[in-house]
Amino acid sequence: MTSPTPAPRPPAALLRVLAVAADEAGRDRLTAALAAAPRAELAGAARSVPEGLRLALQLRPDCVCLELPPRPLEGLAFVRLLARRQPTQVLVVARAGVRKQDVFRAFEAGALDVVATPAGAAERTALEAGLRAGLATARALVAGEGARPAAAERAPEAGAPRGAAEGQARGLRVAVLGASTGGPGALVRLLTAMPPGLPLAWAVAQHMPARFTGSFAERLARATGLDAREARDGEALAEGRVLIAPGGRHLRLVRAGGPLAPVRAALEEPGPRGGPGGHGYCPSVDVLFASAAEACGQDLCAVVLTGMGDDGRRGVARVKEAGGVTLAESEASAVVYGMPRQAAETGLVDEVLPLDGIVARLRRFAREGR
Repeated sequence: MTSPTPAPRPPAALLRVLAVAADEAGRDRLTAALAAAPRAELAGAARSVPEGLRLALQLRPDCVCLELPPRPLEGLAFVRLLARRQPTQVLVVARAGVRKQDVFRAFEAGALDVVATPAGAAERTALEAGLRAGLATARALVAGEGARPAAAERAPEAGAPRGAAEGQARGLRVAVLGASTGGPGALVRLLTAMPPGLPLAWAVAQHMPARFTGSFAERLARATGLDAREARDGEALAEGRVLIAPGGRHLRLVRAGGPLAPVRAALEEPGPRGGPGGHGYCPSVDVLFASAAEACGQDLCAVVLTGMGDDGRRGVARVKEAGGVTLAESEASAVVYGMPRQAAETGLVDEVLPLDGIVARLRRFAREGR
């Protein structure tokens, strides 16, 4: 039986975290990293997955940090079972050597995020950075769960147009977001920080396998109160709507019929090598950005968030050519400063900002258009 959802907690409250690892060294790694995390307190430490489940149900922590055990299926079953029993966020730590398919299965089981750490001297730094970002996401969810009304019930900002038709008529302002590693957490934190009724439509390309994007969109909708959904072919953008590119397909934005015609989603199967230029990313940030630049012109803000690789680098050039605004996440907040660095190095990014700075800049763009 599912436990009742606890009342939302104030954002300043300490996040109660349970650490679960199958060996003493793993528990030491987790507890040391949690001690370095801001606004978090250790609620307990479990020596096995079964003990972790017992303590999670007994202590009801806000978040569980689980180091994936040598037998990953046991850890994945823990994530799945806990998700059914109570609304506790789970961060999974995957050390070097964990198979990629087990990382994907952790997302599928319901993990909030997966912190992948390399072998060697860099492991501690990567673990601390990954948990810090993941705990920030969990904190936003704990503070906001049940506190924000559904999109249909939220009052718009004063003077903001309501509905897709009115938004299109005044020149719909659109934000396109691209992310990879660390992106799910960054997207939750960014979108939960947006005020109700913000006159902005959203489209997102997050590198994620096909079977996860639908559940990720549902999680975003619950956390933010926005109309977040997996994009469907031909669907119109609208203020307060967040379209997520389906895993394994490219999301393009198209406008047919003049400058006041609706901007719509067009889904596209990948080519033999995935994304443009044969770089294999699908959904591709470059594809989304380039098509949005053509459809939206100056009414567009493109943001490259955390992630490995260079997806988005070509796309920011197209957005800049069309007169749109280009932003990249700074190293200060990015879990992986790969994609944002590549975008910034083009010299075509207007501002490189930490995540809270991007939030403020998007609010300004929604109000002023620049």
